[in-house]
Order: sequence, then structure tokens, then C-alpha cells
Amino acid sequence: MSETVTRTMSGTVFSAKMDKTATVLVERRVKHPVYGKYIKQSKKFHVHDPENQCQEGDEVTIEEAKKMSKTKSWALKSIDRKATVI
Repeated sequence: MSETVTRTMSGTVFSAKMDKTATVLVERRVKHPVYGKYIKQSKKFHVHDPENQCQEGDEVTIEEAKKMSKTKSWALKSIDRKATVI
């Protein structure tokens, strides 16, 4: 009885210029082990977006998926908030 647990993260779409791929910036806060100050750490992930529905600035949820290319192993789960166009 082994259940597969998929990792999910939320972040902001940094770039959506590639076909069926978006770059998502995920920021997290980590407490420094000695000084106790919270530090912002960020990492960019290439995400599979099959319908090209992401735009820059959207807040999205991504989930771990089967590796699709050299750098792309995450898939778009949902778009939480669309970016406002000015």
C-alpha cells in the first residue's frame, strides 16, 4: 500500500516565451541557522504548459512530473491568479 506523493510548489511565472514551456520563479524563506534572520531564497523551474496559457506575472501552482527534457521535470497544475495587464 504505497501511495505516491507528488511535490507541489507555488511561484510566479518569470518567462513564457518558449513554446509549451514556462519559467517559474519559486521564492521561499529560510531561517539562518546561527543568526536566526530569515533569508529569501529563490530558484527557477522550467514547467510544462501544454496550452500556453501562462503569462508573465501569473501566480501558479506546479507539480513534479515525469522528466520531459534535459531541464523540464515539472508540470503546470493550476493558475492561481492571473497577472493584471496595464
